[in-house]
Amino acid sequence: MSLWQMMIEGGKRLFDSDGPDEPAPCDGGCAPDPNDVGFTAAVIGLSAKMAAADGRVSDNEVMMFSRIFRAAPEDANNVRRVFSIAQQTVRGYEAYARKIGRRYSDRPCLLEGVLDGLFMIAGADGVVTQDELQYLETVSDNFGFDKATFRRIRASYLGPERDDPYHILGVAPDADFSAIRNAYRRLMADNHPDRIVGNGAPREFELAAHDKAAAITGAYARIRAERGLIATN
Repeated sequence: MSLWQMMIEGGKRLFDSDGPDEPAPCDGGCAPDPNDVGFTAAVIGLSAKMAAADGRVSDNEVMMFSRIFRAAPEDANNVRRVFSIAQQTVRGYEAYARKIGRRYSDRPCLLEGVLDGLFMIAGADGVVTQDELQYLETVSDNFGFDKATFRRIRASYLGPERDDPYHILGVAPDADFSAIRNAYRRLMADNHPDRIVGNGAPREFELAAHDKAAAITGAYARIRAERGLIATN
């Protein structure tokens, strides 16, 4: 059975089940459980509904999904089929966002990688609508992230908040520099692409991890410059 067939079959089982999910054993890494087709199907379902949140699915959104999940060119038709099936069979995205949120509650870096991918799909057609933002925030809530975490992730990708380095680092504008430095070090430790991949995260999260690390580093550099500080470690 091909990967895409596994995704389709896993999606049918997941989307037709409303039962509770037991938390997955935590291994301290960023990877889903091996052969967890339900997780894969949930990510596809969330991605498909993300693309459709503004009322239509654009070619750019499907292409971004394929890029994030590294689908081969010959799989293009299957990608569209998976999206179509997910849109037809998913009864409510909140239910399966909660499902994988509960299952992987001890692996926030994995859940954040999923949310990163959804942000990239949302922006693939050049604009993120209010409906898409509401969708993203609801998924974040169901993943168990607080408002500050969502604001930080959102700031890494969107609009004028992208220019606010304090939001990107998740600190208050009046925070002292030691708190800012500690926040920067913690975020880079958690989000460095080498660490994300080294901890077992799926390779498809590497692209988003590079973008996020660049945003974090840029925010820290801007705060140092604004405060007239020389480069420090």
